[in-house]
Amino acid sequence: MIKSLEGKQKTRKKPLRLEPIIFHTINYILLAVLCIVMLYPMLNQLAISFNDGLDAVRGGIRIFPRVPTLENYRVVFATHTMFNAFLMSVYRTIVTVVLNIVITSMLAYVLSRPEFVFRKFITIVFVLTMYFDPGLIPNFILIQSLGLMNSFHVYWIPNLIAAFNLIIIRTYIRGIPESFIESARLDGAGDFRIYWQVIMPLCKPTLATIALFVAVGSWNAWFDNFLFNAARQDLSVLQFELMRLLAAATGVGAAGQGQAGQAAAAGLGVAQVSPLTIRAAVTIVAAVPILCVYPFLQRYFVHGVQLGGVKG
Repeated sequence: MIKSLEGKQKTRKKPLRLEPIIFHTINYILLAVLCIVMLYPMLNQLAISFNDGLDAVRGGIRIFPRVPTLENYRVVFATHTMFNAFLMSVYRTIVTVVLNIVITSMLAYVLSRPEFVFRKFITIVFVLTMYFDPGLIPNFILIQSLGLMNSFHVYWIPNLIAAFNLIIIRTYIRGIPESFIESARLDGAGDFRIYWQVIMPLCKPTLATIALFVAVGSWNAWFDNFLFNAARQDLSVLQFELMRLLAAATGVGAAGQGQAGQAAAAGLGVAQVSPLTIRAAVTIVAAVPILCVYPFLQRYFVHGVQLGGVKG
């Protein structure tokens, strides 16, 4: 009898509580609204980029093109210059990311070692660069005096080390247990081997996060191309060429001859494009490569920033 009563008590359902239901409902609604707010601008630009230029001027396009066409992208990629600029941007981004990660992490490992006497002084010097910027003219004079004008090296040499990335990696390395390094030393490993085979694998989340930062900055950069490599067409990057195309489209559109002027400039005849659709196509072309890379690094992103910023 007692066992049966205990069984009934165990199988009795718990009273329904409204607080968790209300909380989760509001939470899901807020997250859905946030997703819509974040996704709608990109979907809207995507729809406009695939829409006819004359029809897009009327407005009213939401997330689907009203008059679908590929003419905007055909104008953007009408010349070989744009394709070569795309390859140059990819090459620049890869070189900058690889060298920045290696050099910055190597310096961060040195500055994290307590036996290095000048670690505090060198760290302060790098931190000061985050607060004081020499300005455009001194930077231009420096690049010119170093002989980096009109060369590919101007894309990656000034970006070898970033103070913010250095601090994040150094802070993460200081959180690694010292026993790992001591065990490697007992096995006869030197400093470089410890850095390459112990520190680098353990820093993978932070390095992936830093790689994403550097890749986005390098991919979106165009001002250094404008300042230092404007005379070298073969060294033009995608963002610089897209900026020139967008500036030309906007200027022609202001005169009321957007579609005809764009087609004449590209040698394509009269095309149904407008500054509005060209701008949308340029935005999509510039953003898609980074959007394709981000999902592969997303799992490291938050984890790496939290560990690099919390451990000390």
